[in-house]
Amino acid sequence: MKKAEKVIDIINMLEEYFPETDIPLNHKDPYTLLIAVLLSAQCTDERVNKITPKLFALADNPWDMVQLGQDRIMEIIRPCGLPQQKSKGIFGLSQILIEKYQGEVPKSMEALEEMPAVGHKTASVVMVQAFDTPAFPVDTHIHRLAYRWGLSTGKSVIQTERDLKRLIPRELWGKVHLQMIYYGRTYCPARGHIEENCPICSKYLRKSLKN
Repeated sequence: MKKAEKVIDIINMLEEYFPETDIPLNHKDPYTLLIAVLLSAQCTDERVNKITPKLFALADNPWDMVQLGQDRIMEIIRPCGLPQQKSKGIFGLSQILIEKYQGEVPKSMEALEEMPAVGHKTASVVMVQAFDTPAFPVDTHIHRLAYRWGLSTGKSVIQTERDLKRLIPRELWGKVHLQMIYYGRTYCPARGHIEENCPICSKYLRKSLKN
């Protein structure tokens, strides 16, 4: 099977198993999504979704978040891990949003990446999920799947992002990103992975793409 045929086949399989792709992090607007994605670093979406209602009940906008203060933020988000780093980031970016963007989350990858604790992956998620701007966020899980399925060499998440953007049609980046997340959790986990139970891996596990 040629490279293009394999990619189309995998896309079709993802569509078959996960035709509907809800955003896994609960939020109501770009700001709350940004905070939720920031909290999800090295933390499960499930845990984030348990913590954010408590946080957003007190502060669901930059002004209230700054008023809440870094210490109180840290106390609330502690179960998400890295509380000092994340609370500093949340407080700092909230200040920047107020001072520079009238409290609105900017619709720019560059502007987002300039903010405290906001990396390329977090910015990509906000761009595609909040603003419907083509982006393909790659975390360690998607990085793993792309390698297993032979879609990337697996040398770095940066290279994986480039490979996936090259292989997958631009208009599908956002949906395929979410489909890979849901598929990986259900059929292709990092631990306890059973090739026979994974429709894609049973067909393509670590097999090289043909030119």
